[in-house]
Amino acid sequence: MNSWLNSKKTLVGFVAVIATLALSATSGFAQVEQPSQVSFQGIGLFTKSSNDQTPSHDASNSGGFLVGYSYQFNKWFGAEGNYGYTRNTQNYLTFGGPSSLQSNFHEVTGTLVAHIPVSARHIRPYVLGGGGALVWDPTDKFVVNGAERQTRGTFVYGGGANFDITKNFGLRTEYRGLVYKVPDFGVNSLNLDKFTHLAQPSVGFFVRF
Repeated sequence: MNSWLNSKKTLVGFVAVIATLALSATSGFAQVEQPSQVSFQGIGLFTKSSNDQTPSHDASNSGGFLVGYSYQFNKWFGAEGNYGYTRNTQNYLTFGGPSSLQSNFHEVTGTLVAHIPVSARHIRPYVLGGGGALVWDPTDKFVVNGAERQTRGTFVYGGGANFDITKNFGLRTEYRGLVYKVPDFGVNSLNLDKFTHLAQPSVGFFVRF
């Protein structure tokens, strides 16, 4: 029940990001025929290991999904809000021995998008940068005393390309990198006080309107 409520709160936050982007899209920016785009992507998550100290940290590789809404203000510039989900395991080696926590992983981000002009008519490359929040919500599979749901801020960068198949539909490939502080779930023995990097390649489809 608590996990469902926490997930609902995360989704509400995602909707708030989208609403903010929509409100900022005033008529003065509406210079693109189809400025709105909704995307759905399958993602892979690969976290850099931090094993050069004790405690050390390593996260299992996993797959998930990423949904987003973007608004293109003009031919050069736009903004996008995304929500992503996966489930993976955070592994630690502490002075007291190994510990593992499986958790539901949520990401809520907002980015600015710069569109890169190319001669190919149906290919629309872009780069992005922004920030957001990452949420780890422990499951009941592994139990560490005192472990709690935790939220960390993140910096996001990346790029990709949209491939138009029809006027309203196409394919998207993307790479996103996320930089954030290693989670410790509020447990002192798991605190590395160190930043890590998450590589997130993805592929999916989009609808324009």
